[in-house]
Amino acid sequence: MFELSDVTYKDILTIDHLRLEKGRVTCIVGESGSGKTTLLRLLNKLISCDRGTITYQGQDILDLDAVLLRRSVVMLPQNPAIYPGNVRDNLAIGLAFAEKLPASDERLRQALAQVNLNKDLDAKSDLLSGGEKQRLALARLMLLEPDVYLLDEPSSALDENTERLIIEALVAAAKDNGKTLIMVTHTRQIAQAYADRTIEISGGRIVSDREARS
Repeated sequence: MFELSDVTYKDILTIDHLRLEKGRVTCIVGESGSGKTTLLRLLNKLISCDRGTITYQGQDILDLDAVLLRRSVVMLPQNPAIYPGNVRDNLAIGLAFAEKLPASDERLRQALAQVNLNKDLDAKSDLLSGGEKQRLALARLMLLEPDVYLLDEPSSALDENTERLIIEALVAAAKDNGKTLIMVTHTRQIAQAYADRTIEISGGRIVSDREARS
């Protein structure tokens, strides 16, 4: 799905070669500042490498329209945007940005249930806690049903029990629908429990690339 060859970005990231396959859960781990987020940003063209080549489904990413690419390869940052209004507004706005058909209230409630967020659709978004806002943003992402989920610390504001529930839901949704999930996580136990493959980055370079034990 993705292939990176001789990629460098400033003095932050250097990747000689990396291939990321379709339909798998890949976790990226490493210390803060190691280049993990930079890698995700390169994959959906939020930034461009200084040298080297990145291809997506066999096409050079530089030749792809950035807006269309980001509808297929959707990134959720560590601190996702929460918009004024209510929960319904925040769920609907993602579909509107992606030029997708609106979803029914029933479908919106299903998305909230997937991320264990028990809130009324009319609840004010600015009254949600940090963890609730993170789950709301995850529900918004899941409604889009992209081909590739790029998640940057998607459970950083959650307690341990909620984190596992949410990651299980994300992984199940990806696998059930043949999607690709590439996730930066601060929790190595999460990577060990759910990843098909774990890539460790240190000092801007890949230092370990492990397949899950069957």
